[in-house]
Amino acid sequence: MNKLLITAAAAAVLMQAPQALAEVKVGMITTLSGGGAGIGLDVRDGFMLAIEQSGRDDIEVVIEDDQRRPDLAVQLSDRLIQSERVDVMTGIIWSNLAMAVIPGAVAQNVFYLSPNAGPSPLAGRACNQNYFNVAWQNDNLHEAAGAYANSAGYGNSFILAPNYPAGTDALTGYKRIYEGDLAGEVFTQLGQTDYAAEIAQIRASGADSVFFFLPGGMGISFLKQYADSGVDIPVIGPAFSFDQGILQAVGDAALGVVNTSQWNKDIDNPTNAAFVESFVEAYDRLPSLYASQGFDTANLLLSALEVAEPSDADAFRDALRAADFDSTRGPFEFGANHHPIQTIYAREVVQEGDIFTNRIIGVALENHSDAYVGDCQM
Repeated sequence: MNKLLITAAAAAVLMQAPQALAEVKVGMITTLSGGGAGIGLDVRDGFMLAIEQSGRDDIEVVIEDDQRRPDLAVQLSDRLIQSERVDVMTGIIWSNLAMAVIPGAVAQNVFYLSPNAGPSPLAGRACNQNYFNVAWQNDNLHEAAGAYANSAGYGNSFILAPNYPAGTDALTGYKRIYEGDLAGEVFTQLGQTDYAAEIAQIRASGADSVFFFLPGGMGISFLKQYADSGVDIPVIGPAFSFDQGILQAVGDAALGVVNTSQWNKDIDNPTNAAFVESFVEAYDRLPSLYASQGFDTANLLLSALEVAEPSDADAFRDALRAADFDSTRGPFEFGANHHPIQTIYAREVVQEGDIFTNRIIGVALENHSDAYVGDCQM
């Protein structure tokens, strides 16, 4: 059985019995409380499902809750690297936390595998040979939303996102591909829950479409208020505001909305089908894209460990680059900046029985890389 250390108190209990020294130690800093906790829980559960399925008992995962606080995330990272002496780190959800933690971690020769946050600097000028992003570069799903807006004939979008690194990347990505005009562009506060002012702006803007990036509870608040407002301008967005957990909270207000994602439960390959089935069996809920990213991150790690130990840094790095694992997304490869080259789909929110979920309706971008790879000099 793999050793799962969640808190200092849990660690103290486990230390009462003799423990074998793990051959590989993984530090996971993720968001398990407060706003956005559902995302961190999904990443953790997907990651641990893959570790459990591997049957390996030589991998120790030390899990810490960053509470979505950059200062705490840095403290936890320092402790994991200097005291726990982890070989590999993972887990961060939010891009501002990623920028606070990852550059310092990889500078200390620790490997970092991102299951979510993909801020643009880490894909470009601040890329690092020990940093691998298994999810996406932040702009990617927003670029795909721009591509879908073009195909749908929208020509005057109102766009909004929170004012933090991923929000900036979101609007930049949408505008990079979208060919129409902008009826308005707004940055909201991170963690904002009242969107009355923004919805009033949308109503008066003359927009023919609304693109928004508001992950976690922000998206729930916006979609509910938007539906109640009576504004009937079509909404599009990335999967972050339409993931499996959010949809149950939003309900009917999300039906028919098109969103973009590199993953969905109906991607037709054996690995994905087995993942969805085993996740439901283990956790009694449908997986989200975040759970799939955690699962893929763990399987990338496992594939590299079949070839080399992290202590043999060059060989381990080469094994990570090879990405020789079966992804829930199908064929998987890294670009030169260690970010995925992948297909991004358009999905529609539907209802299946009592469950709100997504189904793929088409391809938004095929075999897509990112705009920053040329700035990466490893």
